[in-house]
Amino acid sequence: MRPWTALGVLATALLMTVLDGSIVTVAMPAIQADLGFTPTGLSWVVNAYLIAFGALLLLAGRLGDLLGRKRMFLAGTGVFTAASLLAGVAASPAVLIAARFLQGVGSAMASAVSLGILVTLFTEPRERAKAIAVFSFTGAAGASIGQVAGGLLTDALSWNWIFFINLPIGIAALLLAVPALPADRPAAAGGRADAIGAVLVTSGLTTGIYAVVTIGEYGAGSAHTLGLGALALVLLAGFLVRQATAAQPLMPLRILRSRAVAGANLVQMLMVAALFSFQILVALYLQKVLGYGAAETGLAMLPAAAVIGVVSLGLSARLIARFGERNVLLTGLVLLVGVLGLLARVPVRASYAVDLLPVMLLAAGFGLALPALTGLAMSGAREADAGLASGLFNTTQQIGMALGVAVLSTLAASRTESLAAAGRPAAEALTGGYHLAFAVGAGLLVAAFAVAFTLLRNPQPKPKGKPQKPAGQPHRARLTV
Repeated sequence: MRPWTALGVLATALLMTVLDGSIVTVAMPAIQADLGFTPTGLSWVVNAYLIAFGALLLLAGRLGDLLGRKRMFLAGTGVFTAASLLAGVAASPAVLIAARFLQGVGSAMASAVSLGILVTLFTEPRERAKAIAVFSFTGAAGASIGQVAGGLLTDALSWNWIFFINLPIGIAALLLAVPALPADRPAAAGGRADAIGAVLVTSGLTTGIYAVVTIGEYGAGSAHTLGLGALALVLLAGFLVRQATAAQPLMPLRILRSRAVAGANLVQMLMVAALFSFQILVALYLQKVLGYGAAETGLAMLPAAAVIGVVSLGLSARLIARFGERNVLLTGLVLLVGVLGLLARVPVRASYAVDLLPVMLLAAGFGLALPALTGLAMSGAREADAGLASGLFNTTQQIGMALGVAVLSTLAASRTESLAAAGRPAAEALTGGYHLAFAVGAGLLVAAFAVAFTLLRNPQPKPKGKPQKPAGQPHRARLTV
């Protein structure tokens, strides 16, 4: 039972961070009114978290391999929980933004190693598929639950409670993690991490994500965006050069030579960027066009969470065992193309039962695609690189999310403005903007299907042999230049 208890701990921590992200988006108007945020400043309640989280995932994953994944998970969960308390008592914009940044740091530390811990606990393919399905469902369902909980907590109590709710969850996760997670034995040999590489990748990702999340403020073609984007590319190129020459690289480039790892991460980036339009823009459509309230919006999207749960928990592991990860992933992507294809035609005066419920039911494709994609991404990594592979998978997820937010929301806003300028009514102009974003998202999913079909293969079963001897005594990792 111990591996399943450990899975429960990992899923609980994931649920906490996912809930936090979706709850915050619902409570933004109340936060702005109470703390006096400017419209531009309010965006940093989200941006501060995204920058810290996305920039540190890769580094945290590798340090988890070197220092011990359990240590990294416990430290990250502790930081996130403490930062949630600080966010809940924040009385000024500066304090709340700082707390959100710290939440991103803690979330990166815990999330980066979670999949690495999971795949080392569950080595038998069928059991691993079940565990990944549970983990994937937790993330997918948490977003919908967060939208409902955010509306209820904000309406019934205050926005502060969207952060206070993390305290009992975080404390419970910490108390259960100590006995449930495996002993802290570093898996990577050598015990050193490349300090120059750490600086290059962290600064490159920070700069790149900052450039992306501020596109709405400065514009995609501005000197600000293009200059920072170019700087980010230079820093990340320098990181790759450093990894090719360093004696003990932070990210051994051998991990990218795996078709499974490289292909799965590229597919995920495209898929997550596309599905931003489902998770966020559908909620905006429901509220701004159809006039739903915050709690109504969350309830309207609950069928999607329900079918994702049924498919990921009840079917995906068995389908993967029978047909393989690749085939299940391709099927899921086809269903998701149907989701965004239908949304690209949704009318201004939509009927929920006729126009939106079928969309929510087709979201079952996510319950097929994500567990299969996760299994493929982790199957190509050595055990010593499990934390790094986990961190890389989470990093591409965040990059895809940031790109989806920037590109699709910018396209939707631009299209809406042009339709409004042409004299279209507000609801019709908004719907036209969302239509464009949904259509582009469907195109991204078609590209993800093409990449998966071309690059990915079902992993070959590993030959059974003598069990390996346990790893030696833990050794301390240190940064070295």
